Amino acid sequence: MTRCRLTGAVLLIAKLDRLSRDAHFLLGLEKAGIDFIAADMPNANRLTVGIMALVAQQEREAISARTKAALAEAKARGQKLGGYRPGAGKVDYRLSIEARQKAAEAFRASIGPMVAGLREEGMSLRQIAERMTEQGIKTSKGGTWTAATVSRILDGSIYSRI
Repeated sequence: MTRCRLTGAVLLIAKLDRLSRDAHFLLGLEKAGIDFIAADMPNANRLTVGIMALVAQQEREAISARTKAALAEAKARGQKLGGYRPGAGKVDYRLSIEARQKAAEAFRASIGPMVAGLREEGMSLRQIAERMTEQGIKTSKGGTWTAATVSRILDGSIYSRI
């Protein structure tokens, strides 16, 4: 928002209610000199933005009330609420590491033959990365390919880095 203010750029958002459910905040954008367009309401004017801001704030308050009521009911039934409770046992982070390593190894096993085949054809690591990206193949975490990523696939040291 600072950049929009400094450059005079227009802030583009997918949905008005995703920017904020606080009417004061949305109306304050206009006072701060920040123009924005919501893709779900591209022709909205100041009046409709103001009305939608108030509706979004009302929805936020309704969600909060429903959540509080549901938690109170669950607590009344004797259900324990919350996640980690001190004294409930120590978290074993090794299990998380092992799971990520297994997932990475499974990904390497599925994509490794293709990468190795391209390497055997004489392609450089960078060329392989470009080919994978061109074909729309994502890394195990949905990222883009680099020569380093290809190298890790080939030598088997990928773990959770891709």
